[in-house]
Amino acid sequence: MQEIIKAIIFGIVEGVTEWLPVSSTGHMIILNEFLRLDVSEEFYSMFQVVIQLGAIMAVIILFWNQLWPFGSKNNRNPLSRTGLGSYIKKDIFILWFHILVSCVPAAIVGVLFDDKLEELFYNYTTVAIMLIIFGIAFIIVETMNKNAAPRINSIEEITYTVAFLIGIFQLIAAVFPGTSRSGATIVGALLIGVSRTVAAEYTFFLAVPVMLGASLLKIVKFGLAFTVSEAVILLIGMLVAFLVSMFVIKFLMSYIKKHDFKVFGWYRIILGILVLVLGLTGVIG
Repeated sequence: MQEIIKAIIFGIVEGVTEWLPVSSTGHMIILNEFLRLDVSEEFYSMFQVVIQLGAIMAVIILFWNQLWPFGSKNNRNPLSRTGLGSYIKKDIFILWFHILVSCVPAAIVGVLFDDKLEELFYNYTTVAIMLIIFGIAFIIVETMNKNAAPRINSIEEITYTVAFLIGIFQLIAAVFPGTSRSGATIVGALLIGVSRTVAAEYTFFLAVPVMLGASLLKIVKFGLAFTVSEAVILLIGMLVAFLVSMFVIKFLMSYIKKHDFKVFGWYRIILGILVLVLGLTGVIG
């Protein structure tokens, strides 16, 4: 029962921090310092990634009509007017091609260096530093863009070049925990003239193949030899992450229509400093 309660807490933290630009991996690393699951290191390494599948399901459900590329209903840009082509949504296929381009940099590095990166950078020092650096970046970018009109105001306006540049920013998050995948891609998108709403939506969409791929990689490495308790912990964590994500995604999309991202920047800086202090005093580490 104690481990189930811990799994619920991990699911809540994942569901909240996966979509807010504050670093879910960073928060999971910090949480594990204070609330360790009674599991093997191999299982926890897999758990902290695969729990994200719950969060991903929230995106798929909430944005289904914008992500599913088949069907005649609401097909604004069919491949053809008649026949099978009328069931293919060309604009959504183009969106997926853009998403795949954005995924390439992180996918290559993840497949080749996943274990090494985890060994080198999955620690409180890296998390704290990246929390602070990208917190400052949010404040600077939002200040610079205060009176600037975005060049890209819809998903359809994202080009392959823009998609690749966003992918480069995502690569930073893939290497350094504490950066925040959503934080890095949103900062990158804002820098190249994407509106806040489009930047957030594209970040949500981009998470689908990224997290599915990362989860598959972790499951393959761990194998399917789950104990009953491990399976229960993982499934509960995923379910809670899904339920919490449904609310958090809706909140964020509503919030950014009237506010900028500076509050998240200040939060990151304060949290990063706190983590450094706790590390230096031996509370975590």
